[in-house]
Amino acid sequence: MFLSDFRKEFYDVIVHQRVLLLVASDVDALCACKILQALFQCDHVQYTLVPVAGWQDLETAFLEHKEQFKYLVLINCGANLDLLETLQPDEDTVFYVCDTHRPIDIVNIYNDTQVKLLIKQDDDLGVPAYDDLFRDEEDKNSEDSGNESEGSEPSEKRRRFDEAALERRIDRRRQRREWEERRREILFEYEQYEYHGTSSAMVIFELAWIMSKDSNDMLWWAIVGLTDQWVHDKITHIKYVTDVGIVQRHVSRHNHRNEDEENTLSIDCMRISFDYDLRLALYQHWSLYESMCNSSYTYSNLKLWSIQGLKRLQEFLADMGLPLKEVRQKFNSMDISLKENLQEMIEESATKFGMKDIRMQTFSVHFGFKNKFLASDVVYSAASLLENLEKDNGNENFIEALDSLSRSNPDKLQQGLELAKQQLRAIHQTVASCICTNLIISQGPFLYCYLQEGTPDVKIYSKPICLKLLCKHLLKCFVRSTKNKRCKVLPLVIAAPMDLEKGTVIVIGIPPETESSDKKNFFGKAFEKAAESTSSRTLHDHFDTSIIELKTEDRSKFLDALISLLT
Repeated sequence: MFLSDFRKEFYDVIVHQRVLLLVASDVDALCACKILQALFQCDHVQYTLVPVAGWQDLETAFLEHKEQFKYLVLINCGANLDLLETLQPDEDTVFYVCDTHRPIDIVNIYNDTQVKLLIKQDDDLGVPAYDDLFRDEEDKNSEDSGNESEGSEPSEKRRRFDEAALERRIDRRRQRREWEERRREILFEYEQYEYHGTSSAMVIFELAWIMSKDSNDMLWWAIVGLTDQWVHDKITHIKYVTDVGIVQRHVSRHNHRNEDEENTLSIDCMRISFDYDLRLALYQHWSLYESMCNSSYTYSNLKLWSIQGLKRLQEFLADMGLPLKEVRQKFNSMDISLKENLQEMIEESATKFGMKDIRMQTFSVHFGFKNKFLASDVVYSAASLLENLEKDNGNENFIEALDSLSRSNPDKLQQGLELAKQQLRAIHQTVASCICTNLIISQGPFLYCYLQEGTPDVKIYSKPICLKLLCKHLLKCFVRSTKNKRCKVLPLVIAAPMDLEKGTVIVIGIPPETESSDKKNFFGKAFEKAAESTSSRTLHDHFDTSIIELKTEDRSKFLDALISLLT
């Protein structure tokens, strides 16, 4: 059931209860969790936080804690599967679900007692009407109404009565079949595509704002949650710009100071500002050259996997008049006069090189006098800490990523930035390798790439966020490298080794890279049907249905089924 008043129907209900907080492993969920934790701290709400990486984790956490908790809050998990059927809770258990995954399961929507959805209904949800999906069971006795006549009736009259009853029964059954067929069509149309709605961090921030408990820290987490959706390509450009406009009004409200106040800011102050900044990953914490070589936008547009592309990069730098000595050293050490005009210089030259969108709307934060971070810097940092292979402990990585979002932990944020640089270098080296060795092949209805064991840095692709980032970057670059017009509009499926001991691979499918892409992904349902038709041993454990685990030896038959299904 959709909640219309989050304060009254959600927060006022749980504020005096013990709450179990189940949080998915993505940056938007982390940010929503931080905002909710701050609210809970304000009101002394007792809660237990449990990270959940997939449906199995969610079921395990529920079974472990269901005796102690009757109120559960699920962040970025739980919306797109029937919770009551999956978890089999007691009748007095209540789930509050704040999740960006779409479509929302129909049963969750129409259950008005145990599942409460903290989801903005101004998103284009396209929920089918209740009467199209559910109907009361007809009285079975009515179908046997032909037996009502008694033997005392004249036989001719009884015969006519039986014929009429039979016709009515046949008519009812025909109507029932037609209704069920129509129901299947409506459900298929509603469920066939997976996509994402409004950031959960923004939804929880709006709750804090309604209650007049919002702060600059909470606002920053909402911004990072929204930016996570942009960085990881979960929402359309129009959706991103619209949400930026909403957030910008809050930024003006919280950060409106006059010049006299600016000069007296304390060393531990926090100031958020709206910026048009460069689409260059981590450039303020890297060298400009390294950032250009490892940002998806410049890498794909300049075709930096090729020798000609590297020459174009040199021409691009020469056109800006930036000496190599300056661009190869750390950004902080660059000549201050160059830094002051850098954005204008880059934008002017980028237009000549076909990169007219090199600037984007974003936000930055100043902690005190020294530390400045773009929202995208924090997203890359937190995501790399979440999937840090050095520890490879899901819960520990989750806590570290959560800690990195606090301004009291700049060291943890810096550690994440270094990890993110390593990941981006590895991703673009893999992109270059896949394109130069023709690892991407057309399978008819989609493109396919398989990263074999032994590929450099292959371990990092056993994690979903990193593999999805590679998938997006690889498709962008392939579209610009191929001369085959048909291949330019195909989706991509990528597989990488996941667990050698279990003999499994992780498989991800993403929609085509087109200008008008609505980010809707049909691979979730396609993977289900392909696995079902071939009895492939798959695990559909991820909250994104377009990410699955598959037995390595079943890969060929699964792929064949997927091809015939989508042809």
